[in-house]
Amino acid sequence: MRLIFVTFVSIMLSSGVSAKNTDAFVEANLLSILYHELGHAIIDIVGLPVFGQEEDAADVASILLINDLFDEQAATQIAYDAAFGFLGEASAKGNEEEAWWDVHGPDLQRFYTLVCLFAGADIDGRDDIAEELGLPQDRLETCEEEYALAADSWGPVFDELAENAPARTLKYVGGTKTLTEQVISAEVGALNEDFALPSKLIIRVEACGEPNAFYDPQSREIVVCSEFEGWLRALPLED
Repeated sequence: MRLIFVTFVSIMLSSGVSAKNTDAFVEANLLSILYHELGHAIIDIVGLPVFGQEEDAADVASILLINDLFDEQAATQIAYDAAFGFLGEASAKGNEEEAWWDVHGPDLQRFYTLVCLFAGADIDGRDDIAEELGLPQDRLETCEEEYALAADSWGPVFDELAENAPARTLKYVGGTKTLTEQVISAEVGALNEDFALPSKLIIRVEACGEPNAFYDPQSREIVVCSEFEGWLRALPLED
Protein backbone atom coordinates (compact mmCIF):
# COMPACT_ATOMS: atom_id res chain seq x y z
CA MET A 1 0.00 0.00 0.00
CA ARG A 2 1.26 3.47 -0.90
CA LEU A 3 1.33 5.59 2.24
CA ILE A 4 2.20 8.87 0.52
CA PHE A 5 2.38 10.17 -3.02
CA VAL A 6 5.38 8.99 -5.00
CA THR A 7 6.73 12.55 -5.19
CA PHE A 8 6.31 12.80 -1.41
CA VAL A 9 3.70 15.54 -1.67
CA SER A 10 1.41 15.34 1.35
CA ILE A 11 -1.64 17.59 1.67
CA MET A 12 -3.98 17.83 4.61
CA LEU A 13 -7.57 18.36 3.61
CA SER A 14 -8.65 21.83 4.68
CA SER A 15 -12.08 22.92 5.78
CA GLY A 16 -14.19 23.68 2.75
CA VAL A 17 -13.70 22.21 -0.71
CA SER A 18 -11.25 23.81 -3.10
CA ALA A 19 -8.74 22.76 -5.72
CA LYS A 20 -5.61 24.27 -7.18
CA ASN A 21 -3.36 23.21 -10.04
CA THR A 22 -0.55 22.09 -7.75
CA ASP A 23 1.95 19.29 -8.33
CA ALA A 24 -0.23 17.11 -6.09
CA PHE A 25 -3.29 17.83 -8.25
CA VAL A 26 -1.35 16.95 -11.40
CA GLU A 27 0.03 13.80 -9.81
CA ALA A 28 -3.38 12.62 -8.61
CA ASN A 29 -4.90 13.06 -12.05
CA LEU A 30 -1.96 11.35 -13.77
CA LEU A 31 -2.44 8.37 -11.46
CA SER A 32 -6.19 8.33 -12.08
CA ILE A 33 -5.59 8.45 -15.84
CA LEU A 34 -2.92 5.74 -15.67
CA TYR A 35 -5.24 3.44 -13.72
CA HIS A 36 -8.02 4.08 -16.25
CA GLU A 37 -5.75 3.02 -19.11
CA LEU A 38 -4.51 0.06 -17.05
CA GLY A 39 -8.16 -0.99 -16.82
CA HIS A 40 -8.33 -1.05 -20.64
CA ALA A 41 -5.08 -3.03 -20.78
CA ILE A 42 -6.29 -5.63 -18.28
CA ILE A 43 -9.58 -6.05 -20.14
CA ASP A 44 -7.64 -6.72 -23.34
CA ILE A 45 -4.76 -8.83 -22.00
CA VAL A 46 -6.85 -10.98 -19.65
CA GLY A 47 -9.75 -11.17 -22.10
CA LEU A 48 -12.42 -9.91 -19.75
CA PRO A 49 -16.04 -9.66 -20.90
CA VAL A 50 -17.44 -6.14 -20.77
CA PHE A 51 -21.16 -5.62 -20.41
CA GLY A 52 -21.71 -1.98 -21.31
CA GLN A 53 -19.26 0.74 -22.27
CA GLU A 54 -15.61 -0.25 -21.79
CA GLU A 55 -14.80 3.36 -20.85
CA ASP A 56 -17.16 3.08 -17.89
CA ALA A 57 -15.50 -0.17 -16.82
CA ALA A 58 -12.07 1.50 -17.00
CA ASP A 59 -13.33 4.42 -14.89
CA VAL A 60 -14.53 1.96 -12.26
CA ALA A 61 -11.16 0.16 -12.26
CA SER A 62 -9.42 3.49 -11.68
CA ILE A 63 -11.59 4.37 -8.69
CA LEU A 64 -11.15 0.94 -7.11
CA LEU A 65 -7.37 1.10 -7.49
CA ILE A 66 -7.26 4.54 -5.87
CA ASN A 67 -9.27 3.13 -2.97
CA ASP A 68 -7.24 -0.09 -2.67
CA LEU A 69 -3.64 1.00 -3.22
CA PHE A 70 -3.38 4.01 -0.90
CA ASP A 71 -3.92 4.71 2.77
CA GLU A 72 -7.01 6.70 3.72
CA GLN A 73 -5.50 10.19 3.65
CA ALA A 74 -3.71 9.75 0.33
CA ALA A 75 -6.66 7.95 -1.30
CA THR A 76 -9.02 10.70 -0.19
CA GLN A 77 -6.80 13.45 -1.54
CA ILE A 78 -6.36 11.64 -4.86
CA ALA A 79 -10.11 11.08 -5.11
CA TYR A 80 -10.79 14.76 -4.42
CA ASP A 81 -8.24 15.92 -7.00
CA ALA A 82 -9.37 13.41 -9.63
CA ALA A 83 -12.97 14.53 -9.06
CA PHE A 84 -11.91 18.17 -9.48
CA GLY A 85 -10.15 17.10 -12.67
CA PHE A 86 -13.49 16.03 -14.14
CA LEU A 87 -15.07 19.29 -12.98
CA GLY A 88 -12.20 21.22 -14.55
CA GLU A 89 -12.68 19.40 -17.84
CA ALA A 90 -16.39 20.19 -17.79
CA SER A 91 -15.66 23.85 -16.98
CA ALA A 92 -13.02 24.09 -19.72
CA LYS A 93 -15.64 23.15 -22.32
CA GLY A 94 -17.68 26.21 -21.39
CA ASN A 95 -20.80 26.40 -23.52
CA GLU A 96 -19.50 23.78 -25.93
CA GLU A 97 -22.18 21.21 -26.68
CA GLU A 98 -21.62 17.85 -25.00
CA ALA A 99 -20.38 15.18 -27.41
CA TRP A 100 -23.14 12.69 -26.73
CA TRP A 101 -21.75 10.40 -29.43
CA ASP A 102 -18.44 9.97 -27.58
CA VAL A 103 -17.54 6.63 -25.99
CA HIS A 104 -16.62 8.44 -22.76
CA GLY A 105 -19.38 9.49 -20.43
CA PRO A 106 -20.01 13.21 -19.83
CA ASP A 107 -17.46 14.72 -17.44
CA LEU A 108 -20.06 15.58 -14.81
CA GLN A 109 -21.44 12.05 -14.85
CA ARG A 110 -17.89 10.65 -14.43
CA PHE A 111 -17.42 13.08 -11.54
CA TYR A 112 -20.52 11.87 -9.71
CA THR A 113 -19.68 8.21 -10.34
CA LEU A 114 -16.19 8.68 -8.90
CA VAL A 115 -17.59 10.37 -5.80
CA CYS A 116 -20.31 7.75 -5.38
CA LEU A 117 -18.03 4.72 -5.66
CA PHE A 118 -15.35 6.20 -3.43
CA ALA A 119 -17.91 7.09 -0.78
CA GLY A 120 -19.60 3.71 -1.20
CA ALA A 121 -16.39 1.91 -0.28
CA ASP A 122 -16.82 3.26 3.28
CA ILE A 123 -20.28 4.72 3.42
CA ASP A 124 -20.13 5.56 7.13
CA GLY A 125 -16.63 7.02 7.09
CA ARG A 126 -16.91 8.95 3.83
CA ASP A 127 -20.45 10.31 3.74
CA ASP A 128 -18.99 13.73 4.55
CA ILE A 129 -16.89 13.53 1.36
CA ALA A 130 -20.00 12.87 -0.69
CA GLU A 131 -21.74 15.81 0.99
CA GLU A 132 -18.80 18.19 0.46
CA LEU A 133 -18.58 17.25 -3.22
CA GLY A 134 -22.31 17.76 -3.73
CA LEU A 135 -23.48 14.20 -4.37
CA PRO A 136 -27.30 14.22 -4.10
CA GLN A 137 -28.78 12.12 -1.32
CA ASP A 138 -30.79 10.10 -3.83
CA ARG A 139 -27.56 8.88 -5.44
CA LEU A 140 -25.73 8.45 -2.12
CA GLU A 141 -28.36 5.93 -1.03
CA THR A 142 -27.24 3.57 -3.83
CA CYS A 143 -23.47 4.07 -3.50
CA GLU A 144 -22.72 1.24 -1.08
CA GLU A 145 -24.46 -1.23 -3.40
CA GLU A 146 -22.74 0.27 -6.45
CA TYR A 147 -19.34 -0.11 -4.83
CA ALA A 148 -20.10 -3.71 -3.79
CA LEU A 149 -21.07 -4.59 -7.36
CA ALA A 150 -17.91 -2.93 -8.72
CA ALA A 151 -15.73 -4.72 -6.16
CA ASP A 152 -17.38 -8.06 -6.94
CA SER A 153 -16.60 -7.50 -10.64
CA TRP A 154 -13.03 -6.15 -10.55
CA GLY A 155 -11.93 -7.55 -7.18
CA PRO A 156 -11.42 -11.19 -8.29
CA VAL A 157 -9.50 -9.97 -11.34
CA PHE A 158 -7.13 -7.86 -9.23
CA ASP A 159 -6.76 -10.72 -6.74
CA GLU A 160 -5.78 -13.15 -9.49
CA LEU A 161 -3.25 -10.70 -10.93
CA ALA A 162 -1.78 -10.23 -7.45
CA GLU A 163 -1.23 -13.95 -6.84
CA ASN A 164 2.09 -14.12 -8.72
CA ALA A 165 3.33 -10.65 -7.78
CA PRO A 166 5.84 -9.17 -7.48
CA ALA A 167 6.82 -9.46 -11.13
CA ARG A 168 8.21 -7.32 -13.91
CA THR A 169 5.43 -7.60 -16.46
CA LEU A 170 5.08 -3.81 -16.73
CA LYS A 171 7.92 -1.92 -18.37
CA TYR A 172 8.34 1.86 -18.26
CA VAL A 173 9.75 3.63 -21.32
CA GLY A 174 10.60 7.32 -20.97
CA GLY A 175 12.69 9.82 -19.09
CA THR A 176 12.71 10.78 -15.43
CA LYS A 177 13.06 14.57 -15.58
CA THR A 178 9.50 15.91 -15.67
CA LEU A 179 6.84 15.41 -13.02
CA THR A 180 4.86 13.24 -15.43
CA GLU A 181 7.86 11.01 -16.07
CA GLN A 182 8.65 10.73 -12.37
CA VAL A 183 5.07 9.88 -11.41
CA ILE A 184 4.53 7.30 -14.15
CA SER A 185 7.95 5.63 -13.83
CA ALA A 186 7.61 5.34 -10.05
CA GLU A 187 4.07 4.00 -10.29
CA VAL A 188 5.08 1.37 -12.85
CA GLY A 189 7.65 0.15 -10.35
CA ALA A 190 5.03 0.06 -7.61
CA LEU A 191 2.49 -1.74 -9.79
CA ASN A 192 5.05 -4.44 -10.55
CA GLU A 193 4.98 -5.17 -6.81
CA ASP A 194 1.18 -5.42 -6.86
CA PHE A 195 0.30 -7.27 -10.06
CA ALA A 196 1.69 -9.84 -12.48
CA LEU A 197 0.01 -9.61 -15.88
CA PRO A 198 -0.09 -12.69 -18.13
CA SER A 199 1.95 -10.83 -20.77
CA LYS A 200 4.21 -7.80 -20.99
CA LEU A 201 2.72 -4.31 -20.94
CA ILE A 202 4.73 -1.27 -22.01
CA ILE A 203 3.91 2.06 -20.36
CA ARG A 204 5.55 5.03 -22.00
CA VAL A 205 5.57 8.81 -21.63
CA GLU A 206 6.08 10.68 -24.89
CA ALA A 207 4.99 13.75 -26.82
CA CYS A 208 1.78 13.15 -28.76
CA GLY A 209 0.91 16.63 -29.99
CA GLU A 210 -2.15 16.70 -27.71
CA PRO A 211 -3.06 16.16 -24.04
CA ASN A 212 -4.12 12.54 -24.14
CA ALA A 213 -3.52 9.05 -22.82
CA PHE A 214 -4.51 5.79 -24.46
CA TYR A 215 -4.03 2.04 -24.58
CA ASP A 216 -2.96 0.50 -27.89
CA PRO A 217 -4.12 -3.15 -28.05
CA GLN A 218 -1.99 -3.86 -31.12
CA SER A 219 1.32 -3.08 -29.42
CA ARG A 220 0.01 -3.60 -25.88
CA GLU A 221 1.24 -0.22 -24.78
CA ILE A 222 -0.17 2.52 -22.59
CA VAL A 223 0.92 5.95 -23.78
CA VAL A 224 0.68 8.93 -21.43
CA CYS A 225 1.22 12.06 -23.47
CA SER A 226 3.67 14.56 -22.00
CA GLU A 227 1.28 17.38 -22.96
CA PHE A 228 -1.16 16.22 -20.29
CA GLU A 229 0.77 17.88 -17.47
CA GLY A 230 0.52 21.39 -18.92
CA TRP A 231 -3.13 20.84 -19.77
CA LEU A 232 -3.90 19.79 -16.18
CA ARG A 233 -2.10 22.86 -14.85
CA ALA A 234 -4.26 25.07 -17.08
CA LEU A 235 -7.64 23.59 -16.12
CA PRO A 236 -10.06 26.16 -14.67
CA LEU A 237 -10.50 25.16 -11.02
CA GLU A 238 -12.58 26.82 -8.32
CA ASP A 239 -10.67 28.36 -5.40
